[in-house]
Amino acid sequence: MDVALDPVGRRARKKAATRAHIADTALALFLERGYEKVTVRDVAAAADVSPTTLLNHFPTKEALVVDLGDQIAAELIRVVADRAPSVGILDALRGYARGRVDRAAGAKDPSSKRFITLVLGNRDLSAYWHKTWMDHENVLATAIRDETGAADDDPYPAVIAHFVLDSIAYAIRSADPGRTIDAAFDVILHGARARAAALTGGSERHDQPLRPASAESGADERALPP
Repeated sequence: MDVALDPVGRRARKKAATRAHIADTALALFLERGYEKVTVRDVAAAADVSPTTLLNHFPTKEALVVDLGDQIAAELIRVVADRAPSVGILDALRGYARGRVDRAAGAKDPSSKRFITLVLGNRDLSAYWHKTWMDHENVLATAIRDETGAADDDPYPAVIAHFVLDSIAYAIRSADPGRTIDAAFDVILHGARARAAALTGGSERHDQPLRPASAESGADERALPP
């Protein structure tokens, strides 16, 4: 469609570009001067927008830093839904979690470590980041529920979602993120397999992959954790 005939799309693109510009400007200022020393008015002036325009995009100062909610939600859904058929859900989430903590530690990009240091260096910002991160529990739980065919009243997908996300947040704050996330998933996987054994009446089977139910699965297999 011709851009001239698509004013709604053009406005949406312009709004997204303005939002991204403000966020990039804010992050650069925060990293340069420190979060506490930069005001919302400073960011607005540097981005060449009015404070009102800035607040229309970002209702709080903390939101200027933590602005990837939609992207994270999409990532979590893809990890669960688009994994290889031979890969269990928890194994896929473990790989995702390890990637997140490695990025936070600056394994490939030092700017990621600077960002995490900025976030964790301020109590209010750290609390906002953690709340925003944990707000994705429902997204992840729904993705797990959809893949496993779990009943709506089955608490297991929500519990797993909570543990996985909180483990990532905890590992990022720890002295050794890599070892911490590995330890966390060892605990999560052990609990998942113990539950599977209880439901199927067998012993724990540590070599059994955790896969979603299929149309051919029997009742016991459908009861297995993801």
